[in-house]
Amino acid sequence: MEIQVLGPLSAEVNGGSIVPTAGKPRQILALLAFYPGRVMPVPTLMEEIWGTELPQSAMTTLQTYILQVRRRLGTAMGPDNPGSAKDILATRHGGYMLQIPPECVDVHRYEQLIAEGRRAGDEGDDEGSANAFRSALGIWNGPALVDVRLGPILEIEVMRLEESRLVTVERRIDADLRLGRHAELIAELTDLIARHPQHEGLHSQAMVALYRSGRQATALDVYRRLRGRLIEELGVEPSPQLQRLHQAILAVDPALDVVSGPRRTSTFDRYAA
Repeated sequence: MEIQVLGPLSAEVNGGSIVPTAGKPRQILALLAFYPGRVMPVPTLMEEIWGTELPQSAMTTLQTYILQVRRRLGTAMGPDNPGSAKDILATRHGGYMLQIPPECVDVHRYEQLIAEGRRAGDEGDDEGSANAFRSALGIWNGPALVDVRLGPILEIEVMRLEESRLVTVERRIDADLRLGRHAELIAELTDLIARHPQHEGLHSQAMVALYRSGRQATALDVYRRLRGRLIEELGVEPSPQLQRLHQAILAVDPALDVVSGPRRTSTFDRYAA
């Protein structure tokens, strides 16, 4: 079985889709996919589907939705499969469980790659770190669960994933900056700061990439525009870290340059402290 939640919901067995067409069974399949091998309690499933206002027939209706998913699963598995749909979508005391290995779900592969990237970064392997983060981001196929109605539980999961995605982009860019890839990053960072106009981390990375590419004036303009936006919209100055970076660019601080060697020094090691 292969399940994808980092984009439109997709779940296939033997090349056949098991994703229900009805909205609420889709929610159930999506929620179970986030926790493979773990029992999802009935009250949690009900909260996802109906919130706090449960219908009188909630338990019976939930069982019907589970049955619909099992039927799709059984059809895809075929009559010659030694297992059964009930073995995969199993009933357990107090809930239901999707009994599949975590690596069958793209979100778990994504999180494993992030962990690899962080370990590589901690060990000073910027190339390995950048590659792992790039591979993690490559798993995404658009906004998570874009075609599934989100109840309160799935909404939290999707928000967490979208925030994780942005953090992973930042970490990958930071590793690429340490590797001296500033020129290649300018177009991407220009797009990112346009889409995240108050995000200081991305703006600081754009400033460094521009400065290292010989575009000091443009780097300072990025700071000026961000500062104006923060003051006008939020009534706050940029963070002390960003102000220190701004001053370093004004002073043409040599610490902003890429340092060669087995462990390149990050600009942010000095100016984000």
